[in-house]
Amino acid sequence: MRRPRLPALLLLLVWGLAGCQSRAEAPPLPAWQSPEGREHAELGHIRELSSGRLLTPAQLLERLAQAQRLLVGEKHDNPDHHALQLWLLRALDAQRPQGSLLLEMLQPVQQGQVDALKQQQTRPQDLPKALGWQDGWDWALYGPIVHEALGQPYSLLAANLDHDEVRRIYRQPPALKGPRSAAAKVQAVLLEQVRESHCGLLPESQLPAMLAVQQQRDRRIAERLLAAPQPALLLAGGYHVRKDIGVPLHLADLGAEGTTQVLMLAEVGQVVDAQMADYVWYTPALPEQDYCAQMRKGG
Repeated sequence: MRRPRLPALLLLLVWGLAGCQSRAEAPPLPAWQSPEGREHAELGHIRELSSGRLLTPAQLLERLAQAQRLLVGEKHDNPDHHALQLWLLRALDAQRPQGSLLLEMLQPVQQGQVDALKQQQTRPQDLPKALGWQDGWDWALYGPIVHEALGQPYSLLAANLDHDEVRRIYRQPPALKGPRSAAAKVQAVLLEQVRESHCGLLPESQLPAMLAVQQQRDRRIAERLLAAPQPALLLAGGYHVRKDIGVPLHLADLGAEGTTQVLMLAEVGQVVDAQMADYVWYTPALPEQDYCAQMRKGG
């Protein structure tokens, strides 16, 4: 006996409801933590930079879930950026299975420790020590993300250079191959960024070596992204993920196929345009600090 056929309109409705139910709702957004810019007009705004449109978090997730490679730029010491990263990681994994998470904060020498910990049922009491976590990265900010990734089936991967590699590059900078990443205008912007980030205290003779380290770090991140299970999510500093000077140029030079998208987490008042990223999400800011004064004092 044939089963009765559903009317076409009802069938479309059933399919639509099934599709909606197949994607879990995103977790609640975290509360803001940083103290500055709480009254700023752009606080919490998510902007699609190609069109200028404002997006809801759900609309952003829908777009990001389609990317094979997602690069998320952060300000390293802003707690709101790390809270949003954890939210994104969980929300995207609920939209579709996550393939891998790559961290600028992990070096290849730590990969064996990471892999071993992922196989363990219980975590050691001193997890940072077990990971060989570097002191320069505030564990209070990154720990929740690492805890989350260690307990999930997707890969947690190192995306940085080892210290020994950095020293070799500094002593003898290798030639960078690629018409986009090696372009003079790209290197000029990065060279100025290196100069400013060291408060003009570095001798000019050291700047080319520092530039080489920066670009070889971006090249390594791009290589790791290409080798990582997809969809791959990278968390790194804002300069690393920028489309006009960072990892996306190296991906193009390496012949990357498929979709790459860049989301910049930015403090209110920071200028982010369509050349730098695909999307920007504005957060509160930390109080301004005179890092250069601290460096000049040797602090």
